[in-house]
Amino acid sequence: MTGDDLRRTRLDGLAVGLLVLCCVVWGLNQVAAKVALADFAPFTQAALRSIGAALLVLGWARWRGIALFDRDRTLRAGVVAGVLFAGEFACIFVGLQFTTASRMVVFIYLSPFVVALGMPLVARGERLAPSQWAGLAAAFAGVAWAFAEGFMPAALGGPRQWLGDALGLAAALLWGATTLVIRATRLSSAPPEKTLLYQLAVSGLLLALAVPLAGEGWPPVPRALSVASLGFQTVVVTFASYLTWFWLVRHYPATRIAAFTLLTPVAGLAAGVVLLSEPLTLRLAVALVAVVIGLAIVNRR
Repeated sequence: MTGDDLRRTRLDGLAVGLLVLCCVVWGLNQVAAKVALADFAPFTQAALRSIGAALLVLGWARWRGIALFDRDRTLRAGVVAGVLFAGEFACIFVGLQFTTASRMVVFIYLSPFVVALGMPLVARGERLAPSQWAGLAAAFAGVAWAFAEGFMPAALGGPRQWLGDALGLAAALLWGATTLVIRATRLSSAPPEKTLLYQLAVSGLLLALAVPLAGEGWPPVPRALSVASLGFQTVVVTFASYLTWFWLVRHYPATRIAAFTLLTPVAGLAAGVVLLSEPLTLRLAVALVAVVIGLAIVNRR
């Protein structure tokens, strides 16, 4: 049975529940990454979590009896997906040196538009109707509204801010391209574990090579909270939630599940309110409502 045979034509309750859970976890990841940065530099942190999660995937697959090294002609596509995955994070980390986190978030979450534009070339059944495009735009507007302060004159950075913004846009293109590569190649019918392992192994290697180039070093005595935050990113985010995400990409319409990622940055702000005692603002509430309404429109029959 192929991946297309297993693919649903619309999101059901299971998919929506898993997507919301993933978005909440990814929102918490933003908080965990901030905490871990106190001891683990960006590339070091990203490399460790990719390598650690890759080992977890290997252990999980062996326990479940899932074949990961069969010759199924997915190697080329898997390497391409892994390079795109690593490039996305590299663009984010480098870009944050030139632009604000708020602006970076807005540019990154242009990714669902990349998937929506590209998927009709892969599967005609995933072309969005005009009303669904409007819903996608409304959800993105909610994200942009939530982070609009980063675009105010007072928040503008130096003369190289355009470079950081461009890298944020490049990260969105790479993220969307990763999803398209998975759906357009034999990876669409490969086990989710194998798809994830390709990306973790390749990105872990490339990010580890970037650590000395970035001048990063290992902290002498990392604090327990930083280690716990890195552990959360490795086990819950990079292993469990990404494995769930690739299972969803295999079984559900990519355009609709990609749209759900717009819930992540708003969930991250909400996590900051709950866990970091950041203020709950009217802007955040309006953004959350806009994202939810937009997603409902995108996923209507």
